[in-house]
Amino acid sequence: MSGAGVRRVRALVVDDNPVVRAGLVALLEAGDVHVVGEAVDGDHALEEAKRLRPDIVLLDVRMPGVDGLAAVGPLSALAKVLMLSYDTDAEVIGTAIRDGASGYLVHGSFAAEELVAAVHDTVAGRASPLSPAASKAVVEALRRATGGAAAEPVPDRHALGLSPREAQVMELIARGHANREIALALVVSENTVKNHVNRIFAKMGVRTRGAAIARWLGTAGSPPSVPR
Repeated sequence: MSGAGVRRVRALVVDDNPVVRAGLVALLEAGDVHVVGEAVDGDHALEEAKRLRPDIVLLDVRMPGVDGLAAVGPLSALAKVLMLSYDTDAEVIGTAIRDGASGYLVHGSFAAEELVAAVHDTVAGRASPLSPAASKAVVEALRRATGGAAAEPVPDRHALGLSPREAQVMELIARGHANREIALALVVSENTVKNHVNRIFAKMGVRTRGAAIARWLGTAGSPPSVPR
């Protein structure tokens, strides 16, 4: 539970299925996340996000009316967005990440405690959670956008101004690794990795892992502007 005076993470849950929404609300509240509202589609989510100003929006992809892909861009200007969906289509995942989603989790691939940790990590900027299927799909989708030259060096990587260590960290990010995994691979502390990631994002002019991957793979010509 949160200590005295510590503000709980405020979440908005968006899914057209009331059973799924109820399950998510119960899991999040049990994990010390305050669900401030629920929405049934993209339009409703935007209305509620503007009214409630949550820290994070848990957003489904397939919904009637305005779906998650149409809403993720506008929503990401108001809060962090974590996609929660059964959809593992690479193009869908790639679009969601490019348009501003901070992470993408596939239903059935995470435990309750992993979902809660993902919400806290996303809001705190510690990670951009991707389920294994989502991680693979987003990298494949972004690389396809380069014409399939996954093994080709991206010409403007040197122009990003990253140090050799930052480039090493960025390559691991592009492979879908979380900060904790990068720390283990490089035999450094997780806090050191976080500092590297912050500098990488600042140099690239991005705010999410997806946007950083897009620039690293050469699918984003200029830094996206994502006001908060």
